[in-house]
Amino acid sequence: MSKQQTAAECGGTLLIVDDDAINRAVLENIFSPYYTIREAENGAEGLRAVREERDRLCAVLLDVVMPQLDGLEVLRRLHREGELARVPVFLITAETGDRVLKEAYGLGVMDVIAKPVVPYVVLRRVQSVIELFQARRRLSRTVESQQARLLEQAERMVRLSQGMIESLATAIEFRSEESGDHVRRICSITTCLLDRTELGRGLSREDVRHIGLAAILHDVGKIAVPDAILNKPGRLTAEEFEIMKTHTVQGAALLDRIPQLHEHPAYRYARDIARHHHERWDGRGYPDGLRGDEISLPAQVVSLADVYDALSCKRVYKDAFPRETVLEMIRSGACGVFNPRLLDSFLSVEEGLSRMYRKEETA
Repeated sequence: MSKQQTAAECGGTLLIVDDDAINRAVLENIFSPYYTIREAENGAEGLRAVREERDRLCAVLLDVVMPQLDGLEVLRRLHREGELARVPVFLITAETGDRVLKEAYGLGVMDVIAKPVVPYVVLRRVQSVIELFQARRRLSRTVESQQARLLEQAERMVRLSQGMIESLATAIEFRSEESGDHVRRICSITTCLLDRTELGRGLSREDVRHIGLAAILHDVGKIAVPDAILNKPGRLTAEEFEIMKTHTVQGAALLDRIPQLHEHPAYRYARDIARHHHERWDGRGYPDGLRGDEISLPAQVVSLADVYDALSCKRVYKDAFPRETVLEMIRSGACGVFNPRLLDSFLSVEEGLSRMYRKEETA
């Protein structure tokens, strides 16, 4: 096997830092059959070589007593730069006093080898450590590669789950004239209230994003409501309204029956919102008659967003109300009683929300 082939297989460049040319020649003769050798005559030159050879360096053999920078100062600087965790450094020196040894090992030197060196001993001690470092790097690369693959798989699962959420919302869109743009606006209103008001205090940006995504599915249970009721142009009868109300329970049950969706962070919000977005602060909502803070914040926010959008848009059974009328109906409780804190937060950003409807009117 040639010297170049062996050096490549062993893993790159070995740096010898020593002001004595004879010492460098001895070490070069020992290691050159196995590694590409680079030499430095003093500590300053050695530091430059470490930085230049950083990606190829497999070990540093370092003398202690040298001009410009001695070996211990080189060690100190390499320690501060974090290089000693990446590449093994050996002191090859006649200075083996207790003070030198204590500081060198404290800084992170891999081994201290006394001069004059015994060739087969120094070769084996250095090679064993180089092999250990190279094995650790290979393991680290393998772990990183596996982590990257796992992350990619997780991202694919998230995209798949998100696609499922959007597909479910689209299924409603096919059946109800209101649900296409409606779900988009509900997502926007919910995200705005949690992102731009004090309601979202304590929620991360990821939490807000997942709640906004979950809001898309608030009416997914309408899949189970007959077309004649879902798209009836007039007022529902008491019996028809009872059927319409079941979309909350049906929506939560439907989401429960999609196990793949359970892995998505939005699932727990989506199920709660689907079931409880028609609950009311005064306990007069449905299906569970929850009252006050028994209703989760995401369900409360989507409830208000749903009412605001329903009043602001034309539906099969009514025309859109003017903005002033919409706000008066919400303030007065004509469409249900809301959490006062939620109502205050909503009113603080409503001017911006109203632009969505003005844009659609002029589109």
